[in-house]
Amino acid sequence: MATLYPTILLCVYGFFSSTRPSEPFLTLYLTGPDQNLTETQVVNEIFPIWTYSYLLLLFPVFLATDYLCYKPVLVLQATSLVVTYVMLWKARGVLAMQLLEFFYGLATATEVAYYSYIYSVVEPENYKRVTAYCRSVALFGSAAGSLIGQLLFSMAGVELLYLVIITLVSATVAFSAPWFLPMPKRSLFFHKNPRATEDSPSRRSCSSQIDKVEDLQSQVSMLSRSSGAGAQNGGLLEVLKMLLKDLVQCYKSRPLLTWSVWWALATCGYFQIINYAQPLWETVRSSPDDSVYNGYVETLSTLLGALAALLVGYLPVSWSRWGELALCVLSMLMAVCVFVMDLLKNIWVCYSSYVVFRATYMLLITVVTYQIAASLSMQRYALVFGVNTFGALLLQTLLTVIVVDSSGLNLNVTTQFLIYGGYFAMISVIFLLAGLYRLASMRGSKEEGLDDVQAESSSSSNNDVTRSM
Repeated sequence: MATLYPTILLCVYGFFSSTRPSEPFLTLYLTGPDQNLTETQVVNEIFPIWTYSYLLLLFPVFLATDYLCYKPVLVLQATSLVVTYVMLWKARGVLAMQLLEFFYGLATATEVAYYSYIYSVVEPENYKRVTAYCRSVALFGSAAGSLIGQLLFSMAGVELLYLVIITLVSATVAFSAPWFLPMPKRSLFFHKNPRATEDSPSRRSCSSQIDKVEDLQSQVSMLSRSSGAGAQNGGLLEVLKMLLKDLVQCYKSRPLLTWSVWWALATCGYFQIINYAQPLWETVRSSPDDSVYNGYVETLSTLLGALAALLVGYLPVSWSRWGELALCVLSMLMAVCVFVMDLLKNIWVCYSSYVVFRATYMLLITVVTYQIAASLSMQRYALVFGVNTFGALLLQTLLTVIVVDSSGLNLNVTTQFLIYGGYFAMISVIFLLAGLYRLASMRGSKEEGLDDVQAESSSSSNNDVTRSM
């Protein structure tokens, strides 16, 4: 019962906070009569604020989450979501929408509290099951929200403004849930549970394959479980020293470093694609009167991505041997999808390419997640997950400043996608070279080992001849 009550509340919160019928139509709403903004204002002046605020707030929010024992930050996230959709409903103008993006960045950064709260009130033996419940419910809420929005928009003729209001109602329902959660008495390193052990078997795997599928914002939340062994009620300096020490220890492993580099590079590009796909779709549509099916596309891509992630466990691939080449081939597939979306100028081809792109990314990020987690304790792989995602956000910020922002190149969305396609092609080339180098190294090691065996055999034969004489 002690576990059931907070789990139910967290599932309610996760479902309703992720149910956003207006999300697939955000660009259409902002450029439509309700907001009357231009595509340039939306793409180059408003959307980049989310990236900047997310990166800026991520690390201080992560520390505050553990220090304040999660619940206050969870309430802050719920409040931020409500403020976001109230502003989307009532506020007007570029400056107001930029402020809205800041609050949405705050809501994204504070998502750390949702996933880390679980580990403060649930016993270690229940981590995996409760995490699966919460993440699956959030994923289902996201897919359900996109589907509901599409059905209301295309079949019932509901105006986009009312989809925003429905999303606000869902966020308001979610807002009520965290207030009833019990206040944790421990956290993972500022207020450490003395019974916790770093290598406890029940802590080594806290999420199933489907847990590792989605939107990478939830991956950031795993950072809150970062290495805290020995930091009982420790200060900030001690915590930072432990994080740095564990981080250096983790990245000494070459395979782990390889997987982490792909994580950061690919996630940066993935964030850019999903952030700016809707503006591209608006330019590809041949007429403003054409039917819009963004909701169906988001629903299908979410569900197929989850299915692709589940298939990872059944693929007969030696990822430790062929991983770099697999990353090369599938990264090139993602590059092709981006180029096709941008160049063919057909909305159905664009939709299909987006679904393939997103499903491919979810499959690969699951493989990468598993490969990293397999060799580390829970606390260490949580640290690596968080730092990898922070690296992705840092790269995304640089890419946004240079390519998207009005103070940078200020490129239109079509040109941006050409650059993003080239970016994924570059990732593919990097891992092609890494894969070839690895295979050459393995072959060299085998030949060296064979030479050693032959030399040893020859020496043994000579010794036998000498003794016989």
